[in-house]
Amino acid sequence: MAGEIKSAPVKDSPGRRLGAAAIIALGACFVLGIYALTIDDKNACGRDYIQYWAAEQQLAHHADPYDIAAIYRLEKSRGLEEDSPKVTFSPPVAFELALLLGYMGAKAGLLLWLAMLLACTGLAMWVLWIVHGRPDSRLHVFVFGFPPILACLMAGQLGIFFLLGVSLFLWLHKTRPWLAGAALLGCALKPHLFLPCVVVLVLWSVRRRSFAVIGGFVLALVVSCGLTLGLDGQAWQQYFDMMRSTRVLDVFIPTLAVAMRFAINPAAHWIEFVPEVPACAWAAWYYATRGEGWQWGREGLLVLLVGAVCTPYSFFTDQAVLFPAILAGMYAAGKDVRDWVPLGLIWAGCMVGVVAAIQLPSPFYLWTAPAWLAWYLYATRGKMGAITPVARPSN
Repeated sequence: MAGEIKSAPVKDSPGRRLGAAAIIALGACFVLGIYALTIDDKNACGRDYIQYWAAEQQLAHHADPYDIAAIYRLEKSRGLEEDSPKVTFSPPVAFELALLLGYMGAKAGLLLWLAMLLACTGLAMWVLWIVHGRPDSRLHVFVFGFPPILACLMAGQLGIFFLLGVSLFLWLHKTRPWLAGAALLGCALKPHLFLPCVVVLVLWSVRRRSFAVIGGFVLALVVSCGLTLGLDGQAWQQYFDMMRSTRVLDVFIPTLAVAMRFAINPAAHWIEFVPEVPACAWAAWYYATRGEGWQWGREGLLVLLVGAVCTPYSFFTDQAVLFPAILAGMYAAGKDVRDWVPLGLIWAGCMVGVVAAIQLPSPFYLWTAPAWLAWYLYATRGKMGAITPVARPSN
């Protein structure tokens, strides 16, 4: 097939797969072992993870997961030293996926949370390797050094779940569309990140006269929300009440849209939603110009990057979802040093923020999403065919 990745395939033997899985599992156990010896409840409170643990504690006891006063008491009882609580701003669409945290202490819950994040990272790596045709390459291993993913692991943030959902979608959307749609459930935690992709998904489904992907997502969402409402029937009302009371939109978030609002009129919240409009319009046009030639693992990755740049609300950790695009850019770059040098500079710049533990709301991260987009456009210039996924069906 013209435009496929030219790397030579490897023999995908059961022994090879088992050996690779064992290495990853041993590495994860080693990391978790170190954490188990060095962390306590107070350390857990220093991570964003604690907001999810506290919410699950509330939900497991049929209480309000958005009750700021109750959340603060829980976090203070575990050693939180900050003057304000850490509260999740995610809607109640997938609480049950981590409900076990509601029955565990803060330290034990953190170990479980980290194990989940590491497992999801490893699974996403394996899936992306399949999506790219099981090449004889180790580029996919870079996922464990991708700065936004490292930031996710350090903070206990959600971006890795978005990465896994998108990776599974890229793998399954042709052969298992219902499962592909269900895999996107986690992305509903921050839907504003994916609005241009949603526009294209709807147009793509209409054109193909197949709504299995959307149906899979809706079904998973209904089941998930139903389970949450079974534990707390007022969850949605409580969510909206919390969003109104916390005035989250008044806080500076390191996105271009928010920076534009603060530069023009900090009180005009509507300004930060303006970039989404042309982004969605462009996505619709971009899809219309490709038509039958549309590939989610090619053109779809560019839409994903544009959505990350134009979103009104996101943090550096959310950019973990961009790794499939960066990996595709690596394959397109091949051995061209001119393509790898700017990537190395961007990578190193992002690592400064990770190593220095720069706070996620810092303006330092304003440049990162545009930089990933710029590099992808540079690395794939005239070479879009080189990143066409050629996943083989599983045996």
